[in-house]
Amino acid sequence: MAVGRFAPSPTGSLHLGNLRTALLAWLFARSAGSRFVVRVEDLDPGAVREHFVAEQLSDLAALGLDWDGPVERQSAHAGRYAAAIDALTDAGLTYPCYCTRREIREAARAPHGPYPEGAYPGTCLHLSPAERERRARSGRDPALRLRAGGVRVGFEDRLHGEVQGAVDDLVLRRGDGTPAYNLAVVVDDAAQGIEEVVRGDDLLASTPRQIHLGELLGLPSPTYAHVPLVLGVDGARLAKRHGAVTLADLAAAGTSAPQVLGRLATSLGLAADGEAVTPAALMDRFDPAALPRTPWVPELSPAPPPARAR
Repeated sequence: MAVGRFAPSPTGSLHLGNLRTALLAWLFARSAGSRFVVRVEDLDPGAVREHFVAEQLSDLAALGLDWDGPVERQSAHAGRYAAAIDALTDAGLTYPCYCTRREIREAARAPHGPYPEGAYPGTCLHLSPAERERRARSGRDPALRLRAGGVRVGFEDRLHGEVQGAVDDLVLRRGDGTPAYNLAVVVDDAAQGIEEVVRGDDLLASTPRQIHLGELLGLPSPTYAHVPLVLGVDGARLAKRHGAVTLADLAAAGTSAPQVLGRLATSLGLAADGEAVTPAALMDRFDPAALPRTPWVPELSPAPPPARAR
């Protein structure tokens, strides 16, 4: 049995795309008789809004999705991220990076060998000792990066088949001391015994990084299924500007949570249009091989106007 998970960041309300991915992650796990856990990815103190934690869990429950055990929060596990970073540093696999965001953007736009577009080309890796010391005296707190060496990593995705990618020198710890997403997700998945990761296919390109990082840390690699996104009519990722996209907005527009579940199931080919379903009933219909491979563009009613302050 492959333990599955859903790991939202409490930086906003869950929209139809998040909820559809959560439903799929739940179906992958539950249809195989597996455990399913929820993890709150709340490492970024500047972006996290505490009230979204309860709201997101309430939205999952409103759709009928359950989970096993307590909900874990990344913010409670600083020690295990620090231990992983220390292990990589002790192995000589890290270096400080003093690049500003502008420098990184400009470097990422330049052609640099085998790396994917937008990857970090190792600017600070090649600094001379004198230049490194000069940057250190600037007062800018450096990020910490992995010495990846441009290694290529391949894996078999359950929806995309064989995928390969070059691993750039990814950030392990930000300049403000916050562990980076790619590190935290690898460490957390191993600590929680996650054996299958189901998530949006916008994260497909990050997976070789995470697999390589897990191998360096001696951690088991889960299997992966990257599912299509939900897009707006303009082809962009779903957002509030597209209309009623959250459970609260949809409820205000007259669509209940069970009806939202039905829409999600219909978009996945698991229910007829307008059919009343439950997550448990969908398990018997679920076949990963038959899932759509293209994004879903739902018809959305206008979002209700925000409540006026009194």
